[in-house]
Amino acid sequence: MRMVDIILKKRRGQELSSEEIEFFVQGYTQDHIPDYQAAAFLMAAFFQGLSPRETGDLTISMARSGDQADLSGIPGIKVDKHSTGGVGDKVTLILGPLVAAAGVPVAKMSGRGLGHTGGTIDKLESIPGFQVTMDNQSFLHQVKEIKLAVVAQTGHLAPADKKLYALRDVTATVDSIPLIAASVMSKKIAAGADAIVLDVKVGSGAFMKNSAEAFVLARTMVEIGHHLGRQTVALVTDMDQPLGFAIGNALEVKEAIETLRGNGPADLKEICIHLGSEMLNLAGIEKDKFAARRMLEDLLAKGSALKKFQEFVRAQGGNPSVVDNPSLLPHASLIHPVTSLFEGYVKEIQSEQVGVAAMWLGAGRTTKESNIDLSAGLVLRKKIGDYVHKGEVIAELHYNDNKEIAKASDLLSQAYVLQSEPVVAKEILLGKITEDDL
Repeated sequence: MRMVDIILKKRRGQELSSEEIEFFVQGYTQDHIPDYQAAAFLMAAFFQGLSPRETGDLTISMARSGDQADLSGIPGIKVDKHSTGGVGDKVTLILGPLVAAAGVPVAKMSGRGLGHTGGTIDKLESIPGFQVTMDNQSFLHQVKEIKLAVVAQTGHLAPADKKLYALRDVTATVDSIPLIAASVMSKKIAAGADAIVLDVKVGSGAFMKNSAEAFVLARTMVEIGHHLGRQTVALVTDMDQPLGFAIGNALEVKEAIETLRGNGPADLKEICIHLGSEMLNLAGIEKDKFAARRMLEDLLAKGSALKKFQEFVRAQGGNPSVVDNPSLLPHASLIHPVTSLFEGYVKEIQSEQVGVAAMWLGAGRTTKESNIDLSAGLVLRKKIGDYVHKGEVIAELHYNDNKEIAKASDLLSQAYVLQSEPVVAKEILLGKITEDDL
């Protein structure tokens, strides 16, 4: 088998065999296939596309290129959740304890933030003492004991995806839906879950900017899960404004704790209930979506989810007192209010600009090697539909280094678009794709 023949076959729009895809993935991962041939393959796949079967085969080959978690020793159906990334997305911090309190085992591997999107691991590291790495035996033991563990992804999980993503980034082949879907799902398959709930975000703060593409991506990932024998559901959710009010690591942990107390933002709670209901359904805990919703709301109201979060923090070496005293979290030394130059109803909030503003304050990374300030970020005071008076505070910037404060303040101001007529915000849930829709 020769790589040049595989490239030619795909360039002609022909369907590759499972053996040919495996040959490519393993050969490139092991440095037997050079970058220039892999780049040629990616460009051919970008223009000719991949069939559902090819996309599934690419996913499983990438998942098998490195370590694969074995969760079979954990009783029950293990359900993983993945978000395609957004601004203010602290859902895992709430959803993990919430569904674990309902009896669903959550064994999760998460990533760090890059650019304007945050990472769950960075947020957890803002909790004093919290450990994001542990050996496999400890990880499995913790999930058995308290139903929840969240650790950083290792470099040995789907290494083919890591290599291919870096190559896609420099060959203008990132925005191919089959390649995006295979990238996401390969890590989920390697992480060992029995079932997967996907949160596909769409809007100004998401990778997918329009609904049509978001639904195609959602459907493609559900097809992959079905092809590989994993129960999979995808929700398409709105990211035309940040989720909740807080953007920044410690600030988002604080907002997550408030939400677990029942006092958090309505949009954040709502998306957690939607995703949690799907996880309970796939885990066989509660098949009726209305009953699942009631169960989750009851766990929030009784404080069971908050107690589970505290238990989870303690188990991974963090200071559990942050639950009762969030002031123990890192906090910035300076706060700068941003006021509105105009008045009217908030029509839009350009989420990506808000995320970039938080990054300039120190909350995000410009490169993978960048250091971040866990206390930095911003808190919005107005969301879509709210009325704003001229001179009223629309957000507060939290920072320790003021060298980029003017840039961040300008970006935040420009992110708000006002109009004179009242505005109704979109629903957070835009649609759902299940295996029945295939």
